[in-house]
Amino acid sequence: MREHGNGPDVNPDVIAGDNPDVNPNPDPNPDPNVDLDACNAPAQTHDEPRNAPQGPAAAGHFDNDFADFSPSPSSKPAGESTQGSSRTVACSGHEQSIGSRLGLMAAAVVLLGALIGACGGLLTLMLYGIEHLALGFVESPELPGPFETDWRRRALSVLIGATVAAVAWFVLRTYARRVPSVRQAVDGESMPWWQTVVHVLLQIGIVGMGLSVGREVAPRELGAMLAQRVARVLHVHDVDLRRLVAISAGAGLAAVYNAPLAGAFFTIEILLVDVSAMTVVLSFLCSALAAWVATLVKGAHVFYLLDGVHAQFSPDLMAFALVAGVVCGVCGALFRRGSSWAESHKSSGASILWTLPAAGLVTGVVAIWVPQVMGNGRATAQLGFTGRPELAFAGLLLISFLAKAIVTLLTIRCGASGGVLTPGIALGASMGCVLGMCWAHITGAQDMSVFALLGAAALLSASQNAPIMAMCLVMELTQAPMTWFVPVAFIAMIAVMTARWFTTHVMDRAHVQEMRV
Repeated sequence: MREHGNGPDVNPDVIAGDNPDVNPNPDPNPDPNVDLDACNAPAQTHDEPRNAPQGPAAAGHFDNDFADFSPSPSSKPAGESTQGSSRTVACSGHEQSIGSRLGLMAAAVVLLGALIGACGGLLTLMLYGIEHLALGFVESPELPGPFETDWRRRALSVLIGATVAAVAWFVLRTYARRVPSVRQAVDGESMPWWQTVVHVLLQIGIVGMGLSVGREVAPRELGAMLAQRVARVLHVHDVDLRRLVAISAGAGLAAVYNAPLAGAFFTIEILLVDVSAMTVVLSFLCSALAAWVATLVKGAHVFYLLDGVHAQFSPDLMAFALVAGVVCGVCGALFRRGSSWAESHKSSGASILWTLPAAGLVTGVVAIWVPQVMGNGRATAQLGFTGRPELAFAGLLLISFLAKAIVTLLTIRCGASGGVLTPGIALGASMGCVLGMCWAHITGAQDMSVFALLGAAALLSASQNAPIMAMCLVMELTQAPMTWFVPVAFIAMIAVMTARWFTTHVMDRAHVQEMRV
C-alpha cells in the first residue's frame, strides 16, 4: 500500500527497476560454486512486494499497496548459496559467511530497536505537545478528542496546520530530494536523511493540529531511513539490507502504538511476505525492543478503552461475525478503493497550496458539529468502543462513520501524507457498534464494545488485505483478553474473503464496463 507522502503507509509509487545491485567489477575468475546471476539480480528477486504498485509513479505514501500480488515462490535470498556445511554469500566482489551476516544483523536489529523506540516515544510526546498548544488538550482514553475545545479554536487549528503543511510540502516536494515511500526504501531506494525527518515531523504536526489522517506512516519512514544509515555504518551485506529496512519500518509502528505483534507482522505479512526463521525472529526482536524502549519515553497505557469485555464470549458472536464480517468486508474494500483513488489523484505542484488549506477548512467546519472527525481517528473509534444500545447513539455513529471516511479521503486527495490504519479502525469500530445494536434487538446483548472490537478488526483486515497484522493491532491497542482472538480471527477471515470477492466481482467489473463505455 502506498504511504502518503511526497512525491502512499501509503504506496503504489514504486518506480520499476530501481537500484539493481550490480557488481561493477566482476571477478575474472569467479568461484564456480557462486551464483553470480543471483548476486547481480535486483533486490526484488527474492521477495517482491505482495501488493506490487500499479500505474504511474506519484507522490505519496500509504500503509499498504492497494493491489493484490502473488509473491515469488523463491524463499532463499538472492545471492545465497550452500555447499556442504560451508555457507557463504559472494556478491559485490567479496565473500561473507552466514555466521558473520547473522552477527551483523543481530547487532543492527538491537541497535535499531533501541533507537527507533526512543524516536517513536519522542514522536508521541511531540504529538501530545502540539495537541496541547493547538487545541488545549492531550489525547487519552478518557478524552480521545477535542470535545471540550471551543469550536473556533478547532477550526483555526486545522486551517493553520493545513496551510503551514501545504507550504512546507510544496517546498520539500519541489526543491528538495524526493522522499521515497517505505516500499521503495525496502526495494533499495535511498531515503535522504533531513528530507525524511522534515517529512515525518510534518505528518505528526498535521495530526496534532487536527487533520484527519493517521500518524503511523511517519515512524515507519523514520525507521526505514535509520536502518539504511545503520546498515552503512555496520557494513551490513546488500543481501540483508532489504530485510533490515523492512524490519525497522515495522518496529516504527510497534514503537508509537506499543504493538510489537502488529509491528512484526507488518514486516512479515505486508512488506516482505516472508516467514523464514531469520525474518520472523529478527522482526519480533526489533519490534518488541522498540515497543519497550518507547514506553520508557512516553509511558504505557491502553490506547482504546473497552467497557465490560469479559474473557468468555457467547457462541452467538460467531453468528454475528458471519453477518458483520460481510458488511465490514464491503466497507473495507470501498475504503481501500477510495484511498487508492485519493492517492492517485493527489494534488501535486502548486495546487497543494490551496487544496490542502481547503481540506483543513472543510475539516474545521465539519468539526463544529462532529469534533471526533479530527485527528487520526482515536476519538471516533472510542465512541464505538464505549457505545450504548440506543437509537440516537446509532445515528451519531453513522454520522461519525461517514464524516471520518469522507474527510480522511479528502485530506489525502488534497495532498496530505499519512496513514489509514487508525482511520480504518475508527470506521470499523463505528460500523461494528451500529451492527451490534441491531444484533442486540435479537439477542438482548448490552455490551456494545465487543461488537466494536470485532468490527474494527474486520474492516481493518479488509482494507489492508492483511488480517494477521490487523487483528493483532486491534487486540494490542485495546488490550482485549487473549480468548477474543477466536471471534476476531474468524470475522477477519470473513471480511478479507468478502472484500476480495467484492473487489473482483463488483468493483473491478464495474470499472471495466465503465472503461468500455
